[in-house]
Amino acid sequence: MMNPSALPADEPDAALARRVSLRDAGAFETLMRRHNRRLYRVARAILRSDADAEDAVQEAYIAAYRGIGTFRGDAQLSTWLTRIVVNESYGRLRRATRSRVVPMDPAGEVQEAAMVDENTERPDQAAFRAELRRLLERKIDALPEQFRTVFMMRDVEELSVEETAASLDIPEATVRTRAFRARALLRAALAQEIDVATLDAFGFAGARCDRIVNAVLQRIAMDGT
Repeated sequence: MMNPSALPADEPDAALARRVSLRDAGAFETLMRRHNRRLYRVARAILRSDADAEDAVQEAYIAAYRGIGTFRGDAQLSTWLTRIVVNESYGRLRRATRSRVVPMDPAGEVQEAAMVDENTERPDQAAFRAELRRLLERKIDALPEQFRTVFMMRDVEELSVEETAASLDIPEATVRTRAFRARALLRAALAQEIDVATLDAFGFAGARCDRIVNAVLQRIAMDGT
């Protein structure tokens, strides 16, 4: 497997896409590592499962690798990849719900979380942040899906309204409305804690990144695409 460091770290996505269209595995590895965190977080927001999100990202990458020739540069490559992983994730949801109904938590039933005194000294701040992050992740999972996905893209990945709308194929006004509602629900559940832990939610560990990249590269090598 080619070392991604052999490629310029700042090579634009468009240039990498051209290399990938020529079946440059090193360029594709660089591209995956550059976008892994965002795509995983988006898939995780839709599917609410670490394992399913990893699978969805892998399948999305395979589809992107096979269809990279259709990328014309009209939008950012990151948006194009996000649309693919969104479609793959929703496809998995549809397949999973054909024989059963997945209950959605009503917006009004988000539970109030225990307030933490911001002036209280903690002996182990790192442990506190880890616990708070897990709480935030549970509360994000409890959001209705349409709010959860927009929150993940806007507040966690910090995408623009325009790119979020393009990625999800919804109006920009809808993005703003859903983002506002998601924040209100989470503030009701978490109060002051939300601002502390938002950027750490669903951290993308190095092992997970490596696992996705290696699995995709093995698939490519096996099917000779």
